[in-house]
Amino acid sequence: MRIAILPTPEDIAVVAADRIQSLLERKPSAVLGLATGSTPLPLYDELTKRYEAGEISFADTQSFNLDEYVGLPEDHPEGYANFIHRFLVDRVDFPKGAAHGPNVWTGDNDQAAADYDKAIRDAGGIDLQILGIGADGHIGFNEPGGSFASRTHVDVLTEQTRRDNARFFDGDITKVPTHCITQGLGTIMESGEALLIATGAGKAEAVRQLVEGAISARWPATILQMHPNAIVLLDEPAAQGLELADFYREVWAKHQA
Repeated sequence: MRIAILPTPEDIAVVAADRIQSLLERKPSAVLGLATGSTPLPLYDELTKRYEAGEISFADTQSFNLDEYVGLPEDHPEGYANFIHRFLVDRVDFPKGAAHGPNVWTGDNDQAAADYDKAIRDAGGIDLQILGIGADGHIGFNEPGGSFASRTHVDVLTEQTRRDNARFFDGDITKVPTHCITQGLGTIMESGEALLIATGAGKAEAVRQLVEGAISARWPATILQMHPNAIVLLDEPAAQGLELADFYREVWAKHQA
């Protein structure tokens, strides 16, 4: 696991976009795993800027969202399929139909989850998975206590997660769905590269556990300590609980040199 502590979310976006651009230059048909929420928005803005400048293309690329709410209408603006189109897919040159998400409107969510996991495998797997982290350490919507071997599945959203996401629903937790379909931790761990972004002091404890804590289902993101190619991009507030912060800065600087 490589750790970068950077001054601002915009600096993080540049580093993350560099990783994605390098991947697409080597493999234009790469499969990207896309995260939603506010954390990756600076990255999606940076990718859009590079596309508009002619520096990057998604014309041969596929993407798979990490997760999707269960219970929202298909056209709800906070549904993650709509979110990712609004903030990235429709702003660049993804081919029509190349951006995928769990189909939670079939009436059989367990089958939809299994079908989605198979679709990822059939696409050759995810080359680079973008991740955020919840205050309770979840990645995707894999809440504390879940299986490290889990595949894409239906899950229950904790009150903490729903409270955190209420800001997208007019601050009203009662409007936040209680269930989702999410890529499992086992699915996420099969990605070629895991690129986790965390910003803000509210993520500091989860980041401390992720980077320096024991691997534990209490903090699901800690499974990334076992990923062969994981990069964690942090701003200063998110990194404030790390005891070895100076070491990580030194290693990252030498890696970049």
